[in-house]
Amino acid sequence: MPHSPARCPTISVQKHRAIQSVERALDILEAFERGPAEIGVSELGRETGLHKSTVFGLLNTLCRRGYVEKNPESGKYRLGLRAFQIGSVVLNRMDLPALAAPILQELVDKHQETVHLVVRDGFNVVYIAKRESPRSVRIVSQVGRRLPCYCTGVGKVLLAHMPEEELQALLSANELKRFTRNTIVEPQALKAELRVIRERGYALDNEEIEEGLKCVAAPVRNHTGKVVAAMSVAGPASRMTSGRIAEIIDSVKSAALELSRRLGLV
Repeated sequence: MPHSPARCPTISVQKHRAIQSVERALDILEAFERGPAEIGVSELGRETGLHKSTVFGLLNTLCRRGYVEKNPESGKYRLGLRAFQIGSVVLNRMDLPALAAPILQELVDKHQETVHLVVRDGFNVVYIAKRESPRSVRIVSQVGRRLPCYCTGVGKVLLAHMPEEELQALLSANELKRFTRNTIVEPQALKAELRVIRERGYALDNEEIEEGLKCVAAPVRNHTGKVVAAMSVAGPASRMTSGRIAEIIDSVKSAALELSRRLGLV
């Protein structure tokens, strides 16, 4: 028997219709993001525009599922462990290179230079994503490549935001080998450089790993504010003049901040 054509529009409309009870429950959960740690029923009603009886019913359901819990002393409600667990799953499953891809491409489109995303592994950086410059003369790099932290812009960014004890342990266990005349090979000089990087929010590679190569790098933070990666724009020294680097600095810092926000940084 053929399907009745009259039913198709109705099915289509209902398929996209918002479920009011779900929206109201989400309104309550989102109220905890904006408000204090604990909120009462009346406050939640004013915040969401819902009647107290509706708020109370939704809170009971959310409490049973562990998304909200009631403080027996104050009688107010707060987010439960289940909300944290679901949020943690999202954070753990985030694909950093995939999240960064459109941001990296915007940097390439704007500055026409190669862009990198790296993470730290011990005293080295590992390149986990890149977008190449469209110019015929460009730097050579590849995803998966490992380089020392202390003589790369991205690496210095990551070192600059490490705990002092951990940094000192790495410096004690590793030699600062010279690659070019600009490579920093004295631990105290490197520490001074890292202090400057923390203060200004970006790092420069002034031909420290390879002659003729310069870059600007900025930190990427996760939802806790911890620096978990670094992003850079790199190019031939002939094009990376002081004036051009000044233009790139703000772009790299803004791009790194945007990726940080996608990782949950508030």
